[in-house]
Amino acid sequence: MRLLIVGANGMLGHDVLRAGERAGHELVAVDLPEIDITDPVAVRELLERLRGEEGSLDGVLNCAAWTDVDGAESKRELAHAVNADGAGNLARAAAAIGVPLLHISTDYVFDGTPPLDADGRPRPYVESDPTGPRSVYGSTKLEGERQVLGACSEHTVVRTAWLYGVDGPNFVATMLRLAGERDAVQVVDDQVGSPTWSGHLAPAVLGLLERRVRGLVHLTGAGEVSWNGFAREIFRQAEVSCRVQAATSEQMARPAPRPAWSALESERDDVLPMPPWQDGLAGYLAARAGHSLSGDS
Repeated sequence: MRLLIVGANGMLGHDVLRAGERAGHELVAVDLPEIDITDPVAVRELLERLRGEEGSLDGVLNCAAWTDVDGAESKRELAHAVNADGAGNLARAAAAIGVPLLHISTDYVFDGTPPLDADGRPRPYVESDPTGPRSVYGSTKLEGERQVLGACSEHTVVRTAWLYGVDGPNFVATMLRLAGERDAVQVVDDQVGSPTWSGHLAPAVLGLLERRVRGLVHLTGAGEVSWNGFAREIFRQAEVSCRVQAATSEQMARPAPRPAWSALESERDDVLPMPPWQDGLAGYLAARAGHSLSGDS
């Protein structure tokens, strides 16, 4: 497949390029300044040019996003331009030339109130559960989903959560850094979600494109844990000695509210589950060690 990867310089974009190369795909990688997804004319011209070149174009994968969750609260228009209208620009341009697009979304489209199973216990959100974002970031991402899915029935939206990888700042790297600076860290224990290693997510989303899975999909590391429990597992797997103290979201308040519950799971028969989040952490730590040995960032 010949695929256009938008946002290729980001954390997930890097892993998509690695996974795509392993799978034997022909990849066209773009990011700022080569493409500005908030410019509909530039987006349309780029896709039309690629579609007209020898080899055609088989799909677009949009990893580009405004990811500054707290900054979005004060920069609503900028976040909306990228996460909502930018996603829509790509989706409409791809639809116009008959090319499927896969767009990455987030758990922040939910309000954080856990849905309950038949026994009254919290269960992960599935694709058919109602949304209700509580932050500007979540609202802009939800509008992006609507624009993408409204542009073409052949497009795909993948919601993921708690994403981390070797090519960007992330929670695991922060915890390991703090463990080298202090004896204890404070981490919230009242937010639960599904940690997702970009090294697992990248081949999974490419698989969706390969198998022509369309519509709304949830893809995260399997299972759920609190940020506090995640930190403890990070230190256990990394064999680091650092105490993890409990804190509440109120104590660690941020400008944008975080969902108290954001565990995700797919209810679809055509979506292959990803490995447990603990396996993703092990994979990340191994990849991180490999990058350190090779001198990569």
